[in-house]
Amino acid sequence: MTQTATGKFTPQTDHAARAIDLAAENQALRARMAYLLEQAERNHSIMTRHQAFDLDIVSAANFPELIGTIFRVLPVISELDSVTLTLIDEDADIRTVMAKLDVVFEDFPELIFVETLDGLGFDLGQRNAYTPTPKPLLGMYDAQRHATPFPQPPAGLQSVALVPLLRNKRIIGSLNLGSCDPTRFTPSLGTDFIEHMASIIAICLENVISNEMLKYIGLTDSLTGVYNRRYIDRRLLEEIARARRQQYPISFMYIDIDHFKRVNDTVGHGGGDDVLREVASRIKNELRTSDALARFGGEEFVVLLIDANLESAAFVAERIRASVAGSMIALSQELQLSVTVSIGVACLNPGEAEGDPAAVARAWVAHADSLLYVAKETGRNRVVSRDPVEQA
Repeated sequence: MTQTATGKFTPQTDHAARAIDLAAENQALRARMAYLLEQAERNHSIMTRHQAFDLDIVSAANFPELIGTIFRVLPVISELDSVTLTLIDEDADIRTVMAKLDVVFEDFPELIFVETLDGLGFDLGQRNAYTPTPKPLLGMYDAQRHATPFPQPPAGLQSVALVPLLRNKRIIGSLNLGSCDPTRFTPSLGTDFIEHMASIIAICLENVISNEMLKYIGLTDSLTGVYNRRYIDRRLLEEIARARRQQYPISFMYIDIDHFKRVNDTVGHGGGDDVLREVASRIKNELRTSDALARFGGEEFVVLLIDANLESAAFVAERIRASVAGSMIALSQELQLSVTVSIGVACLNPGEAEGDPAAVARAWVAHADSLLYVAKETGRNRVVSRDPVEQA
């Protein structure tokens, strides 16, 4: 309708208005469909990336690989500005074992250890066997309240999510997520997705830590707590290859407690075990963290010194000898023993590590053993770092 002089509409104008409204409605629907399609594609992409992330962490072979994957990948796929991980390590067992397995914690500044549940940095209330499973805590970032989970926060951090890591209803730590978007983590946000992600991370953490503990047990002498022969045999091959690449010297000590049979005959095997533990402790106190001490068996210990030439290794060996001989070993208030050690020291200089690493290692250890034999034969309680023929 068309409008007449009296202001009324004719059928033609009414039809044109309806067509305009319909076109606008269709355009809005198309825009809405395009938005929903874009969101669906984005959600599919996010889900695909997270599925790949799950596979990566499930297949992680060791602790550094798992932790490194979490910190490297999760901030990218989840578009986060900060990701940290807090683990409860009451007796420092995790840190001790990982350090023994050569994990360099300085490589993972986002990894935080606390001794107690309260150290996680957020209130979980009074917990017991009947307490409901704790839920993630989402909200605005507070520098004082979140100092523990975010010790080095990025500039502009606005909202955070603290997600408990649970295994069999036991809290083992928390996954801490941060964003510079103030609307990213709000108390009203659904948490199913991040809870699922945290549950997978918790499972992977428990599994890899358990495996590393078993590995540590398999590579450690149960009596003295130092490494065993299995570990040092493996480490020798690694360090020979590394020294070959980086062209630095490495040295090897073969240490034997003098007249140890007399110790067992005098104080029994229990007293002999105490002597072994104390000697191991005194040797370890003279070494750097990069060096490796192992019990080869019986009363024999070996030391692998990284980036150490013969002179410096012999100097350390003399310190060890003096430490063991310098004071009595107290087995009880009434009983003290004087113990000494003999040490053979062999060095592998740059250019001498060519060929099969296993063959090089066998020859190197045999050389140190022969020098130890010389130390024994020439009076004990001494360090020998060169053959008598070389010294002449």
